[in-house]
Amino acid sequence: MNLSIFNARWNPYVAGALVGVLAVLSVVVTTLVLEKPKYLGASTTFVRAAGFIEKTVAEEHVAQNSYFNSKKVKVDWQMLFVGGVFIGAFAAARFGKTSKLETVPPIWEQRFGPSATVRAVGAFFGGMVLMFGARLAGGCPSGHGLSGNMQLAVSGLMALVFFLVGAIVTARFVYGQGGQ
Repeated sequence: MNLSIFNARWNPYVAGALVGVLAVLSVVVTTLVLEKPKYLGASTTFVRAAGFIEKTVAEEHVAQNSYFNSKKVKVDWQMLFVGGVFIGAFAAARFGKTSKLETVPPIWEQRFGPSATVRAVGAFFGGMVLMFGARLAGGCPSGHGLSGNMQLAVSGLMALVFFLVGAIVTARFVYGQGGQ
């Protein structure tokens, strides 16, 4: 088995095992350093990033917002983790020679046409729905799906079932019955 980071595709079992190791290390290291375990998650980072942007426009609103008082607008380990995910994904695509500039993927173009604007609007509203759902659920797929299941939490197991059902329903709705 070739485990080179320069492969176009990584073995999913190896990648999954590495995510598991990362999840365990995040708990061990944060417990040792911060004396409080921190689990993998990402959705709070996006809300904090919105708080940073909002501070530039209405700092007093952020100071008075009850959510931002409970989840301080700051750069923390989770924000660095999310930044690392973006950097790591870009590096993996470049090392594996699979990156390409593509504004409209072929499967989207077959269903909705070649408009990059339609694709951008669809991605924006899809992201809004996902973020709303993540905040409503009190966490994102990485928080509930990975960290919750790692702890065998009922909420994590239930979230995983609904992520899968939601993904199947959405894929059928967006891409139709045929697919590729």
